[in-house]
Amino acid sequence: MKLTSMIAIYALFWVMAAIFMLPFGVRTHDEAGLPKVPGQAQSAPAHFDPRKIARRASVLGLVFFALYYANYTNGWISIEDLDITRWFPGLIGQ
Repeated sequence: MKLTSMIAIYALFWVMAAIFMLPFGVRTHDEAGLPKVPGQAQSAPAHFDPRKIARRASVLGLVFFALYYANYTNGWISIEDLDITRWFPGLIGQ
């Protein structure tokens, strides 16, 4: 696998992990005991720290990429394993 492909796949895993990590560890103003700004949404986070989310996403993206790369080199799950047409032979018109 080329280095550019590895970087692109890691970037995809990083973005997915960052989106996955957004709701975790977020506290609203009510939960934190802080006063609200007039017009503020009830669900707005009290202290949003994008660096913490980026660190968590980096670690989780690295774990996902390591699993992907281990599968790529060892061939644990192949394209043939993901072929759903052989799971339901009567439905797909074979």
